Amino acid sequence: MKFNKWFSLILVSSALFLIVIDMTVLYTALPTITYELEASAFQKLWIVNAYPLVVAGLLPGLGTLGDKVGHKNMFLSGLVIFTLASVVAAFSPTSGTLIMARVILAIGAATMMPSTLAIIKQVFDDKKDRALALGIWSSIASAGAGLGPLIGGLLLTKFWWGSVFLINVPITILVIIVAFIQIPNIKGNKDKKWDITSSILIMIGLIGTVYAIKEVTKENPSIVLIILTLVIGLWSLKLFISRQKRLLNPLISLDIFKNKYFLSGVIAAFTSASILIGFEMILSQRLQLILNLTPLKAGLVLMSMAAAAFIGAIVQGSILTRFDSIKILIYNLIISLIGIVGFTAFLHNDLWIQILFLSIAGLGLGGAMTVASNAIMTNVDDDKAGMAASVEEVSYELGGSIGIAALGGVFSFTYTYLMERSMSIAEIPAKAKGSFEETMIVAENSNGLLKSKLLELGTNAFDHAYLLILIITITIIAAIILLLWRILAQIGKKIT
Repeated sequence: MKFNKWFSLILVSSALFLIVIDMTVLYTALPTITYELEASAFQKLWIVNAYPLVVAGLLPGLGTLGDKVGHKNMFLSGLVIFTLASVVAAFSPTSGTLIMARVILAIGAATMMPSTLAIIKQVFDDKKDRALALGIWSSIASAGAGLGPLIGGLLLTKFWWGSVFLINVPITILVIIVAFIQIPNIKGNKDKKWDITSSILIMIGLIGTVYAIKEVTKENPSIVLIILTLVIGLWSLKLFISRQKRLLNPLISLDIFKNKYFLSGVIAAFTSASILIGFEMILSQRLQLILNLTPLKAGLVLMSMAAAAFIGAIVQGSILTRFDSIKILIYNLIISLIGIVGFTAFLHNDLWIQILFLSIAGLGLGGAMTVASNAIMTNVDDDKAGMAASVEEVSYELGGSIGIAALGGVFSFTYTYLMERSMSIAEIPAKAKGSFEETMIVAENSNGLLKSKLLELGTNAFDHAYLLILIITITIIAAIILLLWRILAQIGKKIT
């Protein structure tokens, strides 16, 4: 049978689209789910966090397992698990059942996610076609992340909350049937050893580290829990690295990081995800709380960035083979830097000007993510495709989590600090200092003069904290550009 590589790309991209949507669809569906299932604050937290935590922990082990058993087998197995879990999630009678379903969804997602990239690497022999395919893959990921909240909101206007999960089922069933026939069965290396101890160590390490990061972003984080999970996570990662150095057939070969192009791709993937996800989270709050946009309008503004990232990914995929990948990474990050600087300069101007610069930033970041994926996947041998794919996707997962934690944490601390300073010059209740939402609640229950004063101080504190986040973002992008420039100089090439 003759296999069509572009049709294979459509199949793996369809699965990727659903995986990414499931990471963001709860942004709009969570309030309804919480109300319908009478979820406690603890259950609400785990309904959201179960999915990304388990995905991050399982990616490295399952990605390299695909190199052994074959990526088509892993892809189809993941789809079946994902389909069954979607049905359970849609009809969950309790919060506990939904959390369990989200864990199983994550297992399915982590099983097939590295295979989507590995299959692209294996079926696209031509470098030019492979680069374009990776660009399309990256653009689908960007689109899914941006469309998740919008799709969730639209479904909830017509159907019950379970529809945000049930919509997966007809698509996954169709993909399973067609993929079984259409995707070529490229066998894995059965003789390749798969170290389960390493898989468990990195799973504990990543879950512990990511959980500690997510705990930091909570309103009242547990310091004991943060320290405990971080120590366990970092210690497990230390043991994992030591074990990889000793093994003849490591789960993840540390030698792949010696390749400057591979390393540059990992750095760019991590940074792009940190900026895109962390920046969008705080921007979404500003659009709704300060500019008083509805959730739908705020979503549409954010879509401008996602749409530009989609375009940037495809464009970069079409030109990747013509230029040095590190140079293209630098150019794209410079474009994103121009966008963020312009957005900062026109922060208090017309919204359409802000959307223009957001689009420029999205164009650069989307392009950078595509080039990063290509640099990672094309600088390893075919028998390590799953290993490389898992490293790439963990880079994005960790980048997003750290972006939210770091930028969100700095923002919250700055807002509280500025409100506390304001309290020395006005009688402001202590409850008003934690967040702008709390300031608004206190303001609604205050008299006219205090109400207007609270809203004024809160708005000023929010904007100053947001400005600091923008400055930090600009500094990070500039620092990464200089770092990549230095790596390029070490290789012996010049920017032209």
